[in-house]
Amino acid sequence: MKILLKLSWRTSSRNGQKGKLTAKIHIIVQNSGPLCANISMLKLFRHLKPYTYSLIALIMLTFVQVMTSLQLPDYMAKIVNEGIVGENNSLIYSTGFRMLLVSLLGGVCMVIVSYLASKIASGFSRDLRNNLFSKVEGFSLVEFNKFSTASLITRSTNDIQQVQTVLVMILRMVLMAPMMGIGGIIKAYQLAPSMTWIMGLSVGVMLLVIIVLFSIALPKFKLLQNMVDKLNLVTREILTGLRVIRAFNAEKYEEKKFDKTNTELTNLNLFVNRLMVVMQPIMMLIFNFSALAAIWVGAHMIDQNRLAIGDMMAFLQYSMQVIMSFLMFSMVFIMVPRASVSASRIAEVIETKPEIEDPKKALPIKDKAGLVEFKNVFFTYPGADVPVLEDISFTALPGQTTAFVGSTGSGKSTVINLIPRFYDIVSGHVMIDGVDVRSLEQEVLWRKIGYVPQKGVLFSGTIESNIKYGAPNATDDEIKLSAQVAQATEFIEGLPGKFKTPISQGGTNISGGQKQRLSIARALVRKPEIYIFDDSFSALDFTTDAKLRKALKKETENKTVLIVAQRISTVISAEKIIVLNEGKIVGEGTHRSLLKSCEVYREIALSQLSQKELEDDLETSETGSINVFPPQYAGKELL
Repeated sequence: MKILLKLSWRTSSRNGQKGKLTAKIHIIVQNSGPLCANISMLKLFRHLKPYTYSLIALIMLTFVQVMTSLQLPDYMAKIVNEGIVGENNSLIYSTGFRMLLVSLLGGVCMVIVSYLASKIASGFSRDLRNNLFSKVEGFSLVEFNKFSTASLITRSTNDIQQVQTVLVMILRMVLMAPMMGIGGIIKAYQLAPSMTWIMGLSVGVMLLVIIVLFSIALPKFKLLQNMVDKLNLVTREILTGLRVIRAFNAEKYEEKKFDKTNTELTNLNLFVNRLMVVMQPIMMLIFNFSALAAIWVGAHMIDQNRLAIGDMMAFLQYSMQVIMSFLMFSMVFIMVPRASVSASRIAEVIETKPEIEDPKKALPIKDKAGLVEFKNVFFTYPGADVPVLEDISFTALPGQTTAFVGSTGSGKSTVINLIPRFYDIVSGHVMIDGVDVRSLEQEVLWRKIGYVPQKGVLFSGTIESNIKYGAPNATDDEIKLSAQVAQATEFIEGLPGKFKTPISQGGTNISGGQKQRLSIARALVRKPEIYIFDDSFSALDFTTDAKLRKALKKETENKTVLIVAQRISTVISAEKIIVLNEGKIVGEGTHRSLLKSCEVYREIALSQLSQKELEDDLETSETGSINVFPPQYAGKELL
């Protein structure tokens, strides 16, 4: 917490009289640092609500455990003062037996408290992790750009683990320490009021040490979590790009980069651990000095017959209990700063409001044709100053193919990413079957779309589970048909396990073209009204590309098909080709019409095909929206 003092003054005068100086002090409190972090932790503790009864039981058992611990020094004093000094053996046996029973009860309570604390903290951690993951699943690309993937992984694992560790300590120690401390002070005061100043002085020095260490530790803990993020980021980047690193013989460079980050994290950990190591002997030193002072003062009081030997022994035990309670507090406070930083990082994710949410009153879609319309759409990426798309208007009709071509960075992929609401437009309307996509529930919208990204994304499992990903209830016949249309059957049948063949994480055990074909099969088995292919044929050879598009023509006969492509051969048979340049539509029509009317399209076509080939009559261009690759272009090297 920062407190800023602002001093301002003014001179006032009335009727020509001498002015009067008025001063004002403005106190500005900024919620930052430990206070803000601890508030975040308290917010997270709202997830403890399902464990209310367990918490009540834990508090009650902790109270019983403390009461048993506070009762033992009284029994010991009675044994010494009345049993040993008074030579009363029966009292020693009876009191000793009660001590054993009380100790046993306290031990049982301690075991149950430890079990409940671990159970509550583990359940809390599980619920918090589920909540965090559910929140991240609802993020749009805007939020994913704000939080790096490495940071989200760290927050879901390491940060939650830090909070869980501190929660266990809080439930086991922090609840017990105040009861023990207050009870010990009361008991000690009843035995020897004139000696309680020793405990007060010890506690004051301990609090000073805790405050100093707390102020030093908090910034370091925040930096420590950021360093963990950085290490995860570097590790993930190196492992993901391992083939490129080896290809450019850059292993040594990446090793140095990793070693630098790892060394920084190690040094920071060592500094934090030194704080914890220093704290323990300081606390024990204070405790030993307190015990020495109590014995010194108590011995003089015994010599003056002002204090019994048993009472002094009990006072020492109560002093130990009080100081140990503050020692437990100190151990927790060393861990709290790091957990507070972790809690604030977790709360930051949970409290982030997604840019894209379902409308409060969603509209239904009565027509299921799959008509896509863009009306005067403008779009700017978050944080950018220049619009990526300007005044985009077009209609994609069911039963037809609408293709998008243009140079790199012209906005092709951005256009189709607006349909499933990966981003929301700045102005205008993106409509499906006459309803603005912002007025639809996201699940309803996504069920209408079969999306195939340029980079095929597969999940660990099998070929079958990946194809069924969008349609879990798909039959074996539907899976085989979608694989056949996607031209994936040939390589699947050649695998030992066929459709049961395992797929590693990210599909690293198959080629890029195979991943694209499985991604296309995954979209086909879903049977949506709208198909979106974001340059999804780029990794395929021309023969496979031709066969695939011929098979797709029949499968998507009554569907709306949108294709982003770099190859002219991929879009040559489309009923409508939209040419984009610098975020604007500069041409719209068929292949033949655009060759005559659009200079940008003609330049793209000439960069891939010769003038003679462009002037040839395309006999198959009239046959459908997605056509076989024309024979005269077979074997051409296209960009």
